[in-house]
Amino acid sequence: MSIRPWVVVEAPDSRGLRTVVVGGERVGGVWSLPQLRRTLVRLGYPEDLDLDDPVAVQWRGGDSGTWPDRTRRRRATAALMTAGMLASMVLGVVIGWPDALGALTFAQRITGALFVLSAAVQGAAVVAGLDHWGKRQVKGSGAVVLLGVLIAFATDSLLLFVWADEREFTPFLLLFLPLWCWSVWALWLLVRERAWRGMRRPRTFAAGVVVTALLTAVSLAYSTMYQPAAAPMHFVLRAEFGAARADAVRPFVHVPLKLYVKNAGGIPVYVINNDYTVHGRTTAYSDGANRLEEWRRSLDERRAEDAERYVDGLNFTRISSGRPHRPGDWLDVGQEFTKEHVFQVPVDTDFDTISVVLQITYMRKDRGKLDVEEFRRPHRSWDRAEGRYYCRPEKCGEEFYYHGRVRHNNNLVNLTRKPRYVTAVWSPGGRPIYTISTFHFTGGVARSEEERDVARYGAATAYADVEVPVAELLRSAGADTG
Repeated sequence: MSIRPWVVVEAPDSRGLRTVVVGGERVGGVWSLPQLRRTLVRLGYPEDLDLDDPVAVQWRGGDSGTWPDRTRRRRATAALMTAGMLASMVLGVVIGWPDALGALTFAQRITGALFVLSAAVQGAAVVAGLDHWGKRQVKGSGAVVLLGVLIAFATDSLLLFVWADEREFTPFLLLFLPLWCWSVWALWLLVRERAWRGMRRPRTFAAGVVVTALLTAVSLAYSTMYQPAAAPMHFVLRAEFGAARADAVRPFVHVPLKLYVKNAGGIPVYVINNDYTVHGRTTAYSDGANRLEEWRRSLDERRAEDAERYVDGLNFTRISSGRPHRPGDWLDVGQEFTKEHVFQVPVDTDFDTISVVLQITYMRKDRGKLDVEEFRRPHRSWDRAEGRYYCRPEKCGEEFYYHGRVRHNNNLVNLTRKPRYVTAVWSPGGRPIYTISTFHFTGGVARSEEERDVARYGAATAYADVEVPVAELLRSAGADTG
């Protein structure tokens, strides 16, 4: 009958840790002979116990002199793993937190919440890593670390994929590119040592990881591609002239104008730019004999594509202009707006018709978030005190500039792109224009890049126009045209 020793010191694992078993129960792991002695003393063994006595201690996979622990390498690996996991956790919060709290649609908030939840899992992986790279007293700690690394690898790969579409430099590139390299190294290390060992159901764990990744991908695709495309925009714009009234003192008639705007689509919008302009038209009438020649001349001189047999030499004079909305205002779904305005026309005017063009340029709120406070502040182009917004009057005239940062509602796009800005230009005598691009009143932007950003943020312009004969207005006013 053999005498079974009370203490068994198992063979060192891949890191040099040796498990200590007393009375058939695991009591811990040790890296060195002094640690083994301290462990046994804590369990009640005498300090002078002969560790080489085979009756007291059984050594497996090496004797009392076999301690292959590489302390510096082990601690460096643990420190690098912890630092990378912490950085990945912070990146996940940076990606998901703005969308989870401030996204317009439910799907976008779910996507943001998934990133925040993934960051929480990585936080747990940091704690589990302390045990996994230590004495591994908790079963499954390696699997938790592996899950955190898989999340980091998937997140960083997604960021690189989105970034590669346009390959713009962004400060976050200096974060997620090294983190992707770190995740590849960490994944290789954990797979090599089979970190999932010790789990009761490793296949269930793997299936859960795959399902979670698929749900995140589907939610991300739905919130960024399908949902915005499935909610088209529709605006109702109307401009109407009312019955004119003759001035009792002056030789003018007062013409009322009513403007109506309604967001009849399914998405709230920001108003980027808007304008209404009233023009009076003067013409040179003809007998219509050379209609084709007159149309060609109008096309060459004024790019006017309308053709009339008896009308030539069209000239338009701006009578009145303004803006129904301030840049940066927004229109919710179904919201209506009405503006009434009165302008004046001389009784003896040469105008034969009067027309009004109403236009509104908008940006979808489900595509981006505009810094309204910054954008609403007008900058006068002719004022030198405006700094970067100053432009010589002989070059730019007198214009108002509106300029503000816009952030995409998918924060992944914000992290992988340069900052985008919305710029609007308006003046009483000019055509309202706008752009969404990297333009920050320095340098230039390629037209193709500008068009891509305008489409990405769902910006467009809606128009309405109406024209009435001046004779009808004068008749409604009862004015004597002589």
